[in-house]
Amino acid sequence: MEKRKIEIMDTTLRDGEQTSGVSFSAAEKLTIAQLLLEELNIDRIEIASARVSEGEFQGVKGIMSWAEEKGYTNRIEVLTFVDGGLSIEWMKKSGAKVQNLLTKGSLNHLTHQLKKTPEQHFSEIAQAIASAKENNIETNVYLEDWSNGMRNSPDYVFQYLDFLTQQPVKRILLPDTLGVLIPSEAFEFISKITAKYPNTHFDFHAHNDYDLSVANVMEAIKGGINGLHVTVNGMGERAGNAPLESTVAVINDFMPDFTINIKETSLYSVSKLVETFTGYRIPANKPIVGDNVFTQTAGIHADGDNKNNLYFNDLLPERFGRKRKYALGKTSGKANIEKNLQELGLKLNNEDLKLVTQRIIELGDKKETVTKEDLPYIISDVLDSHTYQDKITIDSYMLVHSKGMRPSTTLSLNLNGEIIEENAQGDGQFDAFMNALSKIYKQKKLTLPKLIDYAVRIPPGSSSDALCETIITWVNNGKEFKTRGLDSDQTVAAIIATQKMLNIVT
Repeated sequence: MEKRKIEIMDTTLRDGEQTSGVSFSAAEKLTIAQLLLEELNIDRIEIASARVSEGEFQGVKGIMSWAEEKGYTNRIEVLTFVDGGLSIEWMKKSGAKVQNLLTKGSLNHLTHQLKKTPEQHFSEIAQAIASAKENNIETNVYLEDWSNGMRNSPDYVFQYLDFLTQQPVKRILLPDTLGVLIPSEAFEFISKITAKYPNTHFDFHAHNDYDLSVANVMEAIKGGINGLHVTVNGMGERAGNAPLESTVAVINDFMPDFTINIKETSLYSVSKLVETFTGYRIPANKPIVGDNVFTQTAGIHADGDNKNNLYFNDLLPERFGRKRKYALGKTSGKANIEKNLQELGLKLNNEDLKLVTQRIIELGDKKETVTKEDLPYIISDVLDSHTYQDKITIDSYMLVHSKGMRPSTTLSLNLNGEIIEENAQGDGQFDAFMNALSKIYKQKKLTLPKLIDYAVRIPPGSSSDALCETIITWVNNGKEFKTRGLDSDQTVAAIIATQKMLNIVT
């Protein structure tokens, strides 16, 4: 049996731009339009509202100029209004060839916003459609607030559809404008309409106010809808629209009788570009495109993946141009760490692996972010820490750095079982710490090695909350040696490295 094709119309550049605080420049609109049509293979895109601003007009002109060269003009749509021909004039000047005419799909909106009768509204709509046809502009029609119309004034909706299906209209667009539908209603309402008008193309436009947009999309398809409206990252007014990424995955995985044209492998890269242009951050746990959705955190899951991919599902990251990751933290097990070590080309024996696992768990308890790139540093720190015994420990310290005052440190040192406290100032926090330590060693007539080099590094590609490694070079009795400290705080890492030095020279 031949699969039924579902058209996808992306409205990121029109409805998605209604996300609070989001506005695309003309250049950004052109870039996104090009990616949507050529990289993702979206069937149609809605790029603007007519008569909004000069910037919007220039943006549409730029896109239409490019689209004409590519032969895409009939795949690009603009929202228009029943305004006595003003939108049509705007369309002609911009070069746009397809209008999505905004009309009233509920008696409530018609009566209280336009204060007109159905007959008056229909007459004006007929004029707008006729004017478009005269100017070689194709017409689709939005029934704004259609979902509430089906709930509260179905007779009006069907009266309107009886009229509209006799007009030279290519598609009728059914928006759940306020995001009020539940899945059973989406199926019921669309089934009634498609059964009554089997030869008309209907689109469904979902909103996500109750987090039901994708569920409603599924039911709309079952109800016989011909096209769907979506946005990249689910952007849009209030809680946004049906997200393109989830809609694509759901249709491909759970609706085998239907087919769409979208190129899954490009979803993530387009999503990240839209995130960059808008500054609107994608939640880490957002399906398909969130940073964490292909990350296994629990060690038992990584272990299961090693044993016949027990924790895989059909949402394989490679489908979307991504890779599976294994998080490092307090719930990590050896399997998580081994997966990351494999990617780095490293291997540890069982005893060392246990020590590294324990250190990562300790860091996780401190809410430190541990990345794959941190692993070599952690391994170096852990293995280095077990080459000596801690006879000398820095039990506690207080670092003070205030504007207009020299940094100071109060230090409590456990020196072979004796607790000694000292305070000192310095040119920086670590300098103050070393001065306090020097006071203690002078009291005990002990000599500290000389610090000759101090270096700090973080793993390549790490973020600001990454672990940092402080490497200090010392000279003792004419011999140089290095100690390393690892922490998210540079000064703390230096203090850890210093404690290692104290135990080495003891």
